[in-house]
Amino acid sequence: MASVTISNVRKSYGGFEVLHGVDLSIANGEFVVLLGPSGCGKSTLLRMVAGLEAITAGEISIGNVVVNDLHPKDRNIAMVFQNYALYAHLTVFDNMAFSMQLKKRPKEEIRRKVEWAASILNLTPYLDRQPRQLSGGQRQRVAMGRAIVRDPSVFLFDEPLSNLDAKLRVQMRTEIKELHHKLATTTIYVTHDQIEAMTMADTIVVLRDGMIEQIGKPLEIYDRPANLFVAEFIGSPAMNFLSGEVAVEAGRPVVRANGVTLPLPPGANVTAGQVVKYGIRPEHLRPGTGSEGIPAKVSVVEPTGPEIHIYADLGGQEVCAITQDRLELSPDDVIRLVPALDRIRLFDPATGKVINGSDESKPRTLMRA
Repeated sequence: MASVTISNVRKSYGGFEVLHGVDLSIANGEFVVLLGPSGCGKSTLLRMVAGLEAITAGEISIGNVVVNDLHPKDRNIAMVFQNYALYAHLTVFDNMAFSMQLKKRPKEEIRRKVEWAASILNLTPYLDRQPRQLSGGQRQRVAMGRAIVRDPSVFLFDEPLSNLDAKLRVQMRTEIKELHHKLATTTIYVTHDQIEAMTMADTIVVLRDGMIEQIGKPLEIYDRPANLFVAEFIGSPAMNFLSGEVAVEAGRPVVRANGVTLPLPPGANVTAGQVVKYGIRPEHLRPGTGSEGIPAKVSVVEPTGPEIHIYADLGGQEVCAITQDRLELSPDDVIRLVPALDRIRLFDPATGKVINGSDESKPRTLMRA
């Protein structure tokens, strides 16, 4: 187990820079997820930690050792890829033992470590089978077992669940998190799937275009996004955004958006005439009763079982509201929606930065441009 420190790291391919001075500190035993859309640089950063990509500038340390010039095999890391990369002609036992056999470790040590890893991963009954005789989830566990037996200081996962079906992904998320709890090994996990990030991470690092947008615990990122990109990227259905202008009514601030008046919490850090993006998550926009709330015309109703997703036109802008109430609604019905005042986020449409509550959204570690 070891900490990982990434200091002002840059990566360029010719004249094209893909990582722009990334700073990140990962504590001993922490499970950190690098999250972002395709092309944001998350896998490149992971491969630089692994030594599979050269560093253009900056420094990466594992423990107290700078590893910029160390060969991957000398970094004491283990990596699990999207592709299982198992040897088809070898048994599960020999696939897991392969790295130790190359190092000519004693047979008894190899047997003990493989059996220990197999017991953790529920692979003991399959040690004599070949990969073609296993399910996708079992093959991924074999790949993880191959990494575990190396007893690394750091685990690196590069989108390991993307080839699995939805049910297996849920199962494997749980198993990887349980594995981390048992081993307490520092883990860096790359994904573009926000559900994986939210359910597995101790800390999420949101990246875009080679830069860190925000770092924080999953619920901090979800509840207090630092900018429009993070607010849009995290959450499904996505946060609602309504464009409007701040005004004052009866001594209280509101946002006027296409003839609709949107409430703000008392003491909101805004001024009259200020143009804003009004953000509210679907679960914080509840159906009102009687004359309570803002009128909206229903366009689509999606029952999911545990809840109902209501898509509606509010002042010419589409919003989504989520309720667990069994409402009978049809397209063109008028529904009144009530935003939770303490859950409203305001953003500057020009910069994308959060306006209210910005003190709560400062990332733990900042990117240096």
